[in-house]
Amino acid sequence: MVSQGLVRLLKVIFRVIPVNKGERNMLKKKLGLVFALALTFPLAQVAFAQDAPAKAKESKEERWEGRVARSDKDKNMLVVRESGGNSQRTVVYDSSTKWVSQYHGDKKVNDIDAGEVKDGDYVIAKGTIDKDGVVHATLISKRLSHSQ
Repeated sequence: MVSQGLVRLLKVIFRVIPVNKGERNMLKKKLGLVFALALTFPLAQVAFAQDAPAKAKESKEERWEGRVARSDKDKNMLVVRESGGNSQRTVVYDSSTKWVSQYHGDKKVNDIDAGEVKDGDYVIAKGTIDKDGVVHATLISKRLSHSQ
């Protein structure tokens, strides 16, 4: 398993280093351990690096909430302004997006359609956010207030 070049290198090292027989055996063990580790770490990096792209592709579900500033049913998008701030994000949806409404603090959730969300409504969008900051919603929840 060990190449001839490596054996010759070890013989040269042991001749150059003036040590007694007991120290030579200890030195052999230490060098053997160093070479074993030098081979193990690159192989481990290759094995673990193959798992990294799969984990990177998994997108974490994000949440964006606020008031609908604009809506465009033709483009399947909402512009939602963050509550308590000035930042806003575009929320896009498709036919697989689930639409619900719910009163604050209530456990009952009602299914709705996209047409029931109007400008000024408070919504919570859950989905993935792409590199441009656009939320691709899997769920849009219209929050209802008891004063309506």
